[in-house]
Amino acid sequence: MLNFNEIKLGSSIKMNNEPYIVISAQHLKMGRGGAVLKTKLKNLITGNVLEHTFKGSDKAEEADIEKTKADFLYAENDDCYFMDQNSFEQFSLKKKDIGDQVKFLKEGMNVEVLNFNGQAMAIKLPIKIELEVTSAPPGIKGDTASGGTKQVELETGATINAPLFINTGDKIRINTETGEYVERV
Repeated sequence: MLNFNEIKLGSSIKMNNEPYIVISAQHLKMGRGGAVLKTKLKNLITGNVLEHTFKGSDKAEEADIEKTKADFLYAENDDCYFMDQNSFEQFSLKKKDIGDQVKFLKEGMNVEVLNFNGQAMAIKLPIKIELEVTSAPPGIKGDTASGGTKQVELETGATINAPLFINTGDKIRINTETGEYVERV
């Protein structure tokens, strides 16, 4: 059982005999009342997202999820194909099941696969990854006083906000949990 303070982003819990993964967790302290934890939980079977609030004394049962390593091979139509690093078996997941992480998938990337009852349900990317900028508008001299940002396109097709000094061809590090620029490599 997970205590109230052990439920974090990425934790896997079981509710109504179905596995959920925490995709958002925010601790809130009420004035005279106790603290609460507002979460968004994604059902690994159906893909539905629900909001749930845990109170200070609540506990959650940890889901029996096996984690394995796999390589991302390619995406085609609505599917993404992976190869298990141990058994070398190929399997696919729907893009809608992967969610926003699909925009950071790069061929050959190592990912962590979440398996429930022996079936792949979701993936977890490394927290920070390096990608090349394929398109970046030029920074205009004089715009840097406010520490501005601009939209850049990455090699995976994703667009993010990056500082004005980032140019086409630069390699940058991205936080996959927030989708934000971290640093130039």
